[in-house]
Amino acid sequence: MLKVLQDVGAVICAAGAGLAPADKKLYALRDVTATVEAIPLIASSIMSKKIAEGTSALVLDVKTGAGAFMSDPAKAAELAHVMVGLGKRAGVKTIALVTAMDVPLGLTAGNALEVRESVEVLAGGGPSDIVELTVLLAREMLEIAGIKGADPAEALKNGKAMDVWRRMISAQGGDPDATLPVAKENLVIAAQTSGTVLGMDAMAVGLAAWRLGAGRTRQGEAVQAGAGIEIHAKPGEVIQAGAPLFTLHTDTPAAFVRAQEALIDSVTIGDLPINGKVDRLPLVIERIVD
Repeated sequence: MLKVLQDVGAVICAAGAGLAPADKKLYALRDVTATVEAIPLIASSIMSKKIAEGTSALVLDVKTGAGAFMSDPAKAAELAHVMVGLGKRAGVKTIALVTAMDVPLGLTAGNALEVRESVEVLAGGGPSDIVELTVLLAREMLEIAGIKGADPAEALKNGKAMDVWRRMISAQGGDPDATLPVAKENLVIAAQTSGTVLGMDAMAVGLAAWRLGAGRTRQGEAVQAGAGIEIHAKPGEVIQAGAPLFTLHTDTPAAFVRAQEALIDSVTIGDLPINGKVDRLPLVIERIVD
């Protein structure tokens, strides 16, 4: 892992069982003592692994809104403050961005679908909200690491980011040109009325994707890599009745019914308010440094 990181500059890996091993036992205790949502315990669980890694600088993306674990922005900010404080007390330079997840980020929900979208961003395209957040986080990482003169936005545009990604995949034994899994079945959900998309519930979209097979219903269950949802109109965009709103993907057609049930009230379509703005959280709600 370290060799790939040194040679390429990037690596994707998961934590081994030996990294902060007490955390798993502590989580089990939280589960039976109704303290899963206790902010000090959440913060210590997250930060114990980060500190044990030996990192010298850390940028945290703390999600909030309907689709996030911490749906209340105030609670998300409290969690961020605690984690930043823990990092600094352990000698790790730490900052946090509290970012919005009230509506889905990007235009997909699902494993292979999101990987494809991420590759599009690395190639200089992709949804504007993902690009904006990616560049913001990258700039924070460069600044906290003391690296000057690098421009993440330019790296996306000129192909440098894609080149590094391809080298990273190859160095870790993968094939950067491999075809991503595609679900066997798809179903288009059309808008029932014309107007502006005023709201979209990220939690409902996530639940629908899970019901399509993008997530597990029990430990050890296989995930359908190609399952998930494509979103064709986001809040602030105009859509006509009958136009595609979602495309559902799954290997098990019977899952379409329950996925549609989750999506029934997930989208609000109507007329824009007088101020001409859709009511939603800003992409970055707060930047926390202490």
